[in-house]
Amino acid sequence: MNLFADIRTLVLDALSQMQTEGTLPSGLDFSNVAVEPPRDALHGDMATNAAMVLAKVAKMKPRDIADALAEKLLQDDRIDVADVAGPGFLNLRLAPAVWLAIVPNAIKENADFGRSNMGQGKKVNVEYVSANPTGPLHVGHTRGAVFGDALASLLDFAGYDITREYYINDGGAQVDVLARSVYLRYLEANGQEVQFVDGTYPGDYLVKVGQDLKEKYGDTLVGKPEAAWLAELREYSTEAMMDLIRADLASIGIKMDVFYSEKSLYGTGRIEDALNNLDAKGLIYEGTLEPPKGKLPDDWEPRKQTLFKSTEHGDDVDRPVKKSDGGWTYFAPDIAYHYDKVQRGFDMLIDILGADHGGYVKRMKAAVSALSDGAVPLNIKLTQLVKLYKNGEPFKMSKRAGTFITLRDLVEMVGPDVTRFVMLTRKNDAPLDFDFDKVREQSKDNPVFYVQYANARVNSVLKKAALAGIDVSDNALISADIVHLNHDAELALARKIAEWPRLLELAAKHNEPHRVAFYLYELASEFHSLWNRGKEETGLRFHQDDNIAASQAKIGLIRAVNVVISAGLGILGVTPMEEMR
Repeated sequence: MNLFADIRTLVLDALSQMQTEGTLPSGLDFSNVAVEPPRDALHGDMATNAAMVLAKVAKMKPRDIADALAEKLLQDDRIDVADVAGPGFLNLRLAPAVWLAIVPNAIKENADFGRSNMGQGKKVNVEYVSANPTGPLHVGHTRGAVFGDALASLLDFAGYDITREYYINDGGAQVDVLARSVYLRYLEANGQEVQFVDGTYPGDYLVKVGQDLKEKYGDTLVGKPEAAWLAELREYSTEAMMDLIRADLASIGIKMDVFYSEKSLYGTGRIEDALNNLDAKGLIYEGTLEPPKGKLPDDWEPRKQTLFKSTEHGDDVDRPVKKSDGGWTYFAPDIAYHYDKVQRGFDMLIDILGADHGGYVKRMKAAVSALSDGAVPLNIKLTQLVKLYKNGEPFKMSKRAGTFITLRDLVEMVGPDVTRFVMLTRKNDAPLDFDFDKVREQSKDNPVFYVQYANARVNSVLKKAALAGIDVSDNALISADIVHLNHDAELALARKIAEWPRLLELAAKHNEPHRVAFYLYELASEFHSLWNRGKEETGLRFHQDDNIAASQAKIGLIRAVNVVISAGLGILGVTPMEEMR
């Protein structure tokens, strides 16, 4: 039940009646007619722009349309007030019973309350994390992982068919560096002293990999030339690191549907197929790029390369796909990978990338536009950096990784639920401060605690009421008489619950799961406010002595809060707490 959508339908029906009666001309486009919360809550519950968007085409004054529309809407029992404001905005106030009716509806729909068919089953590929398989995931990866996973869940809730995907960057030179680093640990396991030169990976996480290699090979690889072991150690090390990464992801509740190997694109004709597709469209040519703007690098020289005419699909400059020596650029396998996504039949692609990939956005969008003939949109979301603080100071060191805080460090210190929720308390493209002291506070300033505490409080009320002999089964609460909910504070909480379906659609539309975290905090705030007022005003207490009917109505209201918090935390990948520890 989406109350905002219901009232919009009422507005559209009224406009259609006005056309039938000749108050409005026929043939008007109502697609831009919206019903939203007003900018100032004092103006009403909802506002519609109908008169403003139709006036020009209808060749009428906005206020004339608004006045006639208000008269129509007031014929519906759901509308208490319809006021025309300014040049023609129409502010509406709904009957309290309309808001309160959301309570039994939310309980009845339970986990499906707010779920929609907005996505209409469209297939969406959400690619996230995709870290180089050279070590454990760090804090930056964690933010992208949590954001991508929550976005996938949000879109699933909105009716999309979601595939979660990880692109394994195992085709580049960094995997050679990994193999050499593992070989050093292997030599160390065989009793040799080693030094990690610049460019190798010194983290302790490779110690066990070296020890496992010793168990497998003994000392047979010691002293052998690199050519004798590099290829095999590349494979072995990559798989060992992917096992580590899968375990890291599992520690915060993330399970991918697909792990796609970059290496599978090489020597299989897939890169050539993708570029042939572009070539057939006249988008591949031999040319020389303009020199980069600003001071030229000392080694820059104009040279012919194979270029993709990405400027024809919105990019700033054309992009090289093959080097002058005949090797592929980094861009070429990425084109092939996204061509594979297009061929798999996805209706939309979403890539979650780190902030340092900002320069890659236009070229990748251009490639997908060209490969799909504009049929498959690519949305690239960038996640900004995470700054860690402890005792008021920046927190940086990790013995396990050598140079950074790992995902596992974070989870071990604060737990997966706190990690996930905090990562979603800012919009993805805004920097995030993660304060270890703040997330352990049991206060309103800690959003994780505040939301979880609301859920635990609701559960405590349900348990106590059941022990007192009150039937608080969902069936009983659905049947409760909402006439007992007659206080402004109760109405305010019901109105906040009613925002949930609309909030979900907006969050899904804009790919912004942080809106869910913000909303849950606001809902918890309304709930705690009602709880605290009940300490002074007996009529607001959830358990009304000698009045079971009133108790069931009031407990039904907070059971609806419980429904929404459970669903919202589920989207964020956070487990709702039954009781506070």
